[in-house]
Amino acid sequence: MAAVSSVLNRSPAVAPAANALQVTRLSPAIGAVVEGIDLSKPLTPALRDEINALLLTHQVLFFRRQKVSPVQQRDFARNFGSLHRHPIFPVVKDVPEAIVLDTALNDLRDNALWHTDVTFEEKPPKAAVLAARLLPETGGGDTIWASGTAAYEGLSEGMRQRVEHLTAQHDFTRSFPVSRFGNTPEALAKWTETRNAHPPVTHPVVRVHPETGEKGLFVAEGFTTEINDVDFGESQALLSYLFHHATKPEYSVRWRWEEGDIAFWDNRITQHYAVDDYRPARRIMNRVTILGDRPVGPS
Repeated sequence: MAAVSSVLNRSPAVAPAANALQVTRLSPAIGAVVEGIDLSKPLTPALRDEINALLLTHQVLFFRRQKVSPVQQRDFARNFGSLHRHPIFPVVKDVPEAIVLDTALNDLRDNALWHTDVTFEEKPPKAAVLAARLLPETGGGDTIWASGTAAYEGLSEGMRQRVEHLTAQHDFTRSFPVSRFGNTPEALAKWTETRNAHPPVTHPVVRVHPETGEKGLFVAEGFTTEINDVDFGESQALLSYLFHHATKPEYSVRWRWEEGDIAFWDNRITQHYAVDDYRPARRIMNRVTILGDRPVGPS
């Protein structure tokens, strides 16, 4: 119960009355619905700071019934930092910061496994804003987020000590193999350029959150390939255990998308999984991603 008690003992997220925000926690470990705000409108500095505080507390925030264009989605994300441009996915016309996740255009199997976005870069993103544009009429297509802090706190003391100062490799090709993303001359050229610009990088297995100081697991199946500090067999055994442990239901929240929904998550301390249960129906999402910093482990 260490993870649950630690998360619940965080400072309660109570919005100032002037902002009229209503916050509903979705699970002990992660997730909250925020109401009383129109994300299509500019944020005041006070409201921006309040949303950031809610993000630090709940790790993923959900906003219902929003009518937000890709431009407005980008402008909302800019309140929290400079924006990332993805090297592979297509983008919205005239909004290069907004990627298009469309099952009719892309093979999105890389989203249907547990991953933290773009950890193949030396400075993975801080956060991301995801908007539902087209949802399957048949239902499905939920997204699940898991808390890295809850997962770390749920480890035994011995396992915490074992992994706390280890590092791991994160590789672009783990989720973007050439077999799926280099199957035309143009795609292969783009894949090769991206691969050359993004060789495997090393990040701590346990990351210290730069704003809260909390420790969280920072490995995920999507990009983590090997623990550097042990032999290969031990690496694979440890990663298999950590991948399974970090995504237990008690550390996660599952979101059932509706038209107009926006999700805003802290990419430094979470991983997520887009459930691919709706084929052959089509699903379209736009994601705007906020630049982050180099992950740091415990001292």
